[in-house]
Amino acid sequence: MDQTTKYSPRFFALFVLTLLCAVACRRQDVGAVSVPERWEDVESAARGTTVHMMMWQGDPMINRYMADYVGPLLQERYGIALRIAPGQGNEVVKVLMAEQEAGVRQGKIDLCWINGETYFQLRQINGLYGPFVDRLPHTRYLNLDDPFIGLDFQQPIDGYECPWGNVQMALIYDTLRTPDPPQTLQALEAYLQAHPGTFTIPYEFTGITLLKSWMAALGGGKEALNGPFDEARYRVLSEQLWTYIRRIQPYLWRQGRTFPETLSAMHQMFANGELHFTMSNNDGEVDNKMLQGVFPPTARAYVPRIGTIQNAHYLGIPARAANKAGAMVVINALISPEAQWEKMKPAVWGDGTVLDMGKLPTEWVSRFERVPERRHAPARRMIAPYAIQEPDPEYMIRLYRDFRKQVIEHE
Repeated sequence: MDQTTKYSPRFFALFVLTLLCAVACRRQDVGAVSVPERWEDVESAARGTTVHMMMWQGDPMINRYMADYVGPLLQERYGIALRIAPGQGNEVVKVLMAEQEAGVRQGKIDLCWINGETYFQLRQINGLYGPFVDRLPHTRYLNLDDPFIGLDFQQPIDGYECPWGNVQMALIYDTLRTPDPPQTLQALEAYLQAHPGTFTIPYEFTGITLLKSWMAALGGGKEALNGPFDEARYRVLSEQLWTYIRRIQPYLWRQGRTFPETLSAMHQMFANGELHFTMSNNDGEVDNKMLQGVFPPTARAYVPRIGTIQNAHYLGIPARAANKAGAMVVINALISPEAQWEKMKPAVWGDGTVLDMGKLPTEWVSRFERVPERRHAPARRMIAPYAIQEPDPEYMIRLYRDFRKQVIEHE
C-alpha cells in the first residue's frame, strides 16, 4: 500500500491551496545549512547529531522496525539519535508550507516519508532538498532507470527523493473457500453472482488503487494509464469502470449500499468469513497478518492476470532541514542491503526491497531470495510481469471524487 498518505476531502483542499501558493512560495535561497561534498565529511558532520523524521505511524510492526532495528543501528554506527514524529501526506506539506511562509531558515523536519501527491506538491513549492540521491554510496545498488523506482506516480524523482520500499497490490483469499480465485473482471463478476456479498471495495487508498488497476485493464493493458493525465482517456475509461461496478454492485457486500472506509475492517471481515477476499497494497502482507494471527493459515495472496499497481515509496529531505547531512546518512543506512533485507521479513515488516538484484553481491542475492517466512505471498519475480505503473496523481484524485458520485451516491 501507499503507506505514507491517507486521503480525505481536506487533502484535496490542501492540494488546490498548494497549487495556488506554488508561485508565491517558490524561493531558491532556502536552507541555511550546507552539506559537505565528500561522503566521509557528510558522515563526520552527521556523527553525534539528532535527525528528526516525520512519517506515518499507523502500523505497529513498522514502528517496531524503526525503534528496535533502525534506531539502534544508527546510534551504534554513527552516534545518530533518530526522533520520529507522526505525520503523513498533507500534514508534511502543511508543516513545510508554514515554514516557508514564516521565512524559517532551519525547519524542524530533517527527513520525511513521502510519495505520489505529496512529492508532487512539495516539488511545486520547492520544498525538497536535492538532488542528493546520487551522492549516497548505496545508490550503486539501485536501478534508477527502472520506471517502478525512478518514476513516482509518473513523475521523475530527479534525485529529490530516494526509493525506500516497493510493493505490488495483491488480493487475499482463503484456499478452503476459493480454491480457484478469479483472474479477470469477467471471472470476478461470475464469482460474485455465484457468491453474492463476499466482495467489496474499500473507500480508501487501497480500494482506489484497485480501481486504477481495473481501469488500466479496461484500457487494454498495463501501459494504458502511462504518461501525463489524459482527460479524454479518463472520461472513456472511467465510464466503462462505473458501468462495470454498477453491474456488480448488487452482488457486493451489503448490496453495494455501503463501503468500508478502513482496510483493517475489511481484513477483519475476511478473517471471520464474512468476505471471501480482502486486499493489500503490499504483496507480502498476507504472511505478515498470518504471523500476527489475523488471517487463517489457509490464506494466500495473488495478483490476477489483468495486473495490479506496483507502488514505490520514498524518503525526502526538506529544503529547510537543519540536519541535511544526518538525513543523508540515515537514508543511506535505510537502503543498505542489511536494512532492506531486515524490513523485507514478514515478521518484521514485509516491505519489498528497492535494491536491484543484478547489482548486489552474490551472497546478498541469495539471502533476498530466501526471505524468512515469506511462504504464502507470491514470489516477486512471478508477479512482476503483471505490474502496472502508478498513473499520474490526477487519476487518483478523480477516482476518489467520482467513486463517491458515480457509485456511493448514485441512484
